[in-house]
Amino acid sequence: IWEMARWAPTAANSQPMRVQFVRTDEGRRRLLEHLDEGNREKTASAPVTAILAGDSEFHEHLPRLLPIRPQIREIFADNDALRERTGNFNAALQAGYFILAIRAAGLAAGRWPASTPAGMDTEFFSGTTWRSILVVNIGHPGENPWFERLPRLDPAETVRWA
Repeated sequence: IWEMARWAPTAANSQPMRVQFVRTDEGRRRLLEHLDEGNREKTASAPVTAILAGDSEFHEHLPRLLPIRPQIREIFADNDALRERTGNFNAALQAGYFILAIRAAGLAAGRWPASTPAGMDTEFFSGTTWRSILVVNIGHPGENPWFERLPRLDPAETVRWA
């Protein structure tokens, strides 16, 4: 999954999203307390759950990731608003790529935000610059899903051509 998702584009090749996979009983126990009650059973039964996070210090890797712009690290280091906006947007973009990679692998992806993101960050990312953005359960589609696929807006409602 990560091998597919990691190649998708981000601004300045910034790649701010990080992944914490949770699959042990102990890891799952730590995770469940930070989810809404309605999502706990699904997560407890998932083969693996990914906590997707954004790294607020993503710019530290830019000299290696964008060597054609050696000054780019300092541009982000000196501009908190730009760094936060770029990091948040591109981590969310990568989360979408990650979900598409899961589905491209023939797996199901159930996703939602943490109900207590600060608690989840303390639990899993203490002492790091990672901050959770999304939780994704990963597994094989079941014969009896939690509910049928929900409708999508019609292209006539969402797409325009000029």
